[in-house]
Amino acid sequence: MKTIPSFTINHLKLLRGIYVSRKDKIGDEVVTTFDIRMKEPNREPVLHPGAIHTIEHLAATYLRNHPVWGDKIVYWGPMGCLTGNYLLMRGDLESEDIVNLMKETFRFVAEFEGEVPGAQPKDCGNYLLHDLPMAKYESAKYLHEVLENITEANLYYPD
Repeated sequence: MKTIPSFTINHLKLLRGIYVSRKDKIGDEVVTTFDIRMKEPNREPVLHPGAIHTIEHLAATYLRNHPVWGDKIVYWGPMGCLTGNYLLMRGDLESEDIVNLMKETFRFVAEFEGEVPGAQPKDCGNYLLHDLPMAKYESAKYLHEVLENITEANLYYPD
């Protein structure tokens, strides 16, 4: 079988950041898939499942309700390796286009207080697997260490 492109990225060189993973043409539209990488693969501990699950609920809710970008959000969800998230957006976009949106999103999660949206048994398939304190911690860490100091090395996949 042919290796899919995401498995050809050198994960030993990959930094935390925002990367364009792929672009797909669907009819007349382009859907851009972003790799929102919160952890350096194979070099630091991954996100705890409860933290990334809570980040998923909060970020998806925030993004889909965003007054400017909301109608462009297709999907937000965790990577299976637990080192980040995928964001699919309508439009032919680049990493630089969404830096401020990601700052807003991760600030929202880092400062969130209250009940996590969709974290009730009737709303979620694993409602017990949430960890708001760790979601806030990991989001603040990513916001302050990466997003607020972003460079080209955090925006383009390594060779």
